[in-house]
Amino acid sequence: MPFTEEQIGYAGNHVIDNYLRNKPIDQINVDRPLIRKLTEGKQNWGGGLQFVVENLRFSNDSNFQAYFGDSQVTYNRKRTLGQAKYRWGSFHDGFGLNEDELAQNGIIVTDDRNATSSQAERIQLVNLLEENTEALRLGWQENMDKMLHRDGTQDPLAIGGLDHLVSLTPGQGAVVGGIPDNVQPLWNNYAKTGINGTDGDELIDELEKGWRECIRRGGSTPNFILAGSDFIDAYRAAATSAINRQVQLGTGGRGNRNATVLDPSIGEGVKTGLFFKGVEVIWDPVFDELDDEDNPVIPWSGRCYFLNMRHLKLRPIEGHWMVRRKPPRVYDRYVHYWALTAKCALTTNKRNAHAVFALDIGA
Repeated sequence: MPFTEEQIGYAGNHVIDNYLRNKPIDQINVDRPLIRKLTEGKQNWGGGLQFVVENLRFSNDSNFQAYFGDSQVTYNRKRTLGQAKYRWGSFHDGFGLNEDELAQNGIIVTDDRNATSSQAERIQLVNLLEENTEALRLGWQENMDKMLHRDGTQDPLAIGGLDHLVSLTPGQGAVVGGIPDNVQPLWNNYAKTGINGTDGDELIDELEKGWRECIRRGGSTPNFILAGSDFIDAYRAAATSAINRQVQLGTGGRGNRNATVLDPSIGEGVKTGLFFKGVEVIWDPVFDELDDEDNPVIPWSGRCYFLNMRHLKLRPIEGHWMVRRKPPRVYDRYVHYWALTAKCALTTNKRNAHAVFALDIGA
């Protein structure tokens, strides 16, 4: 016996919902560490007009002055807050199945409201929907993740990602959050490019300088280090003569999972087993994919990002992250549709809490 249109729609929603609960986007496979980290710390907002707004402080507007006895002093009105405004975007991925495709898989659809399906048809439908839903999930995370890496210029409807917020060329007039970065120097992230990757001392020195700048200007230490394969190879070689820079040293002792490890090859998945200042260097395989697809002037594979995830946030509109959609079948097509949508922005309220480094790959 056949399925009704309502039963087909319900089955599709059930399968998608099951996939999102048991293989949720918030638990991205370890080979996409950026979107995994961002979704773990995402912050919803209520929506409004065109922008997500982050409040900033560029000055304490101090009225500090010395006085003695009955010297006259002055007062001012503190004007310390500014705003960064980030455009949010809407994103969709979906699939459709027409009735001929369903029939070829032994699934019959009818407008008869009293129709009931057989066990064999139900099994076939679930298998077909699971295959399409898995492709939907993987395609979503792949393309959302790449957008969150790029600078947003690839598509007029895309949002700016990591390459926009943490620029390789800060201070050159790019507008980030509505603020020209050549007008407000305090708004700039730290960047150092052209590092000689074969000179271990130079590489370590540049990382030390960038780390201090993140603390001095950003107010706290980076807590997430993301790097490409070429940078990781250079850092591993540079760390050989200074083992404390690459290995996380624990206190040892029974039951301590952070006990001292001296083997730089130890790692799991994208975790490299290499550390800087106690923060593990995470390998991002997507960097290599972006090199192949975009052919950037400064290759992703030679980059390393010091990120402070307290100040880098994925901001979905409340109720609009990975929303299941079941558009109705249109009158002139016998096709059934399912989709996922999201509305979000990527924001930072302290660009100077982040740093980026890049090797001179030819060096």
